[in-house]
Amino acid sequence: MSFKEIIKHTPELNYIRLECWRLHAKAQLKRYDDYTFICKMYKKYCGKELNLANPTRYTEKLQWLKLFYRNELMPIVSDKYEVRKYLEDNGYGWMLNELIAVYDNVDDIDVATLPERFVLKAAHGSGWNLIVKDKTQVNWHIWKKIMKSWMKQNLYWFGREWNYESQKPRIVIEKYLEDDSGELRDYKIICMNGKPAFMQIDQNRSTNHKRVYVDTDGKPLNFGDSLEENNLAGFEFGELQKRMIEIAKELSKPFPMVRVDFYACNGSIVFGELTFFGGSGFFKFNPDSMDKELGAGIILPQPNYNLELYEKIMSESRK
Repeated sequence: MSFKEIIKHTPELNYIRLECWRLHAKAQLKRYDDYTFICKMYKKYCGKELNLANPTRYTEKLQWLKLFYRNELMPIVSDKYEVRKYLEDNGYGWMLNELIAVYDNVDDIDVATLPERFVLKAAHGSGWNLIVKDKTQVNWHIWKKIMKSWMKQNLYWFGREWNYESQKPRIVIEKYLEDDSGELRDYKIICMNGKPAFMQIDQNRSTNHKRVYVDTDGKPLNFGDSLEENNLAGFEFGELQKRMIEIAKELSKPFPMVRVDFYACNGSIVFGELTFFGGSGFFKFNPDSMDKELGAGIILPQPNYNLELYEKIMSESRK
C-alpha cells in the first residue's frame, strides 16, 4: 500500500490531510484568479501549456468549459442530494438508493438511530464518503471531525469547478449496498454532446482495485492508467450495462460533456452521480494520443461566460 493510500485509510492522518488541503486551497483561492490557477495546474499535471484559443484535447476542453460555459442545471445535478429530486422529476426515481437521512450539521448525527450498515457522504464533495459495514467498529470521534472538515470545504477551491461553488454543505446517509462479490462495481459512462463515448468500470476499490475501459459495445479500449493491465474477474457486458448506456444518453442530453455513474446491485441499476470534470481535467492520458482522440468528440458550445477574457484570448491568438 502506498503512503498516499495509508493516509487515506488512517482516519487521524486523513483528517490532518484534509485540513492542510483546505488551508492550502483557500490560500490559492486568494492568490490566483480562476484563469491563472487553471493554467498553472494544467501545466503542472498535464505537462503542457493550456490552449484555450483552439482547444483540441479532452483535458483542454474541460478547462474551456470551466472558464467559458455556464449551465444552470450543473450545480443542481452534481449535488448528491439535490440530484435526487431532479431524477424523480424526470422519471428516474426508481434507480435512486434509499435515503436514510440528510444533515446540515454533523453534531445532529445520532449514530445510535442509524442501521448497522450504511453509506455516508458529503453531498457537495467528491470522494468524501464513509462506507460503514459495522457502525460499532467506526471511530466516530475522529470521523465526525473529518465530516466537520468536509463541511468547511468547497470543492470549487481545488480545481475551480464552478458548479460546486454555490452548493450547500450537507451529509447524506443512504442504504448500504453490495452485490454477490461483497462489494459494488462502478460503471462510469463518459458522454459527449448527449452521446455515450466509453465506459470506465471499477471493482474492489477498497481492497484489490481493478479497472477496465470499454466502448459502448463492451469491447476493451487500448488506453488506461496504472490499472490498465488488470482485468475484472467475471466481467460481462450484458443487458444491464446496455440499459445504463441508454439512461446515460438521456441524462446527458442537456450538457456538452458529463460522466454518468451507476452501480449494478444484484440485477438492478442504482444511480451513483453526475460528474462534469472528472479528475478536474488535470491528468495525463496513456497513451497521450487518446487525449486528442477523445477531445474530438466534444463539440464546444458558444461561450456564455467570461466573455471579456474569451475575446482577449482569441484576439491574442490571432496576432
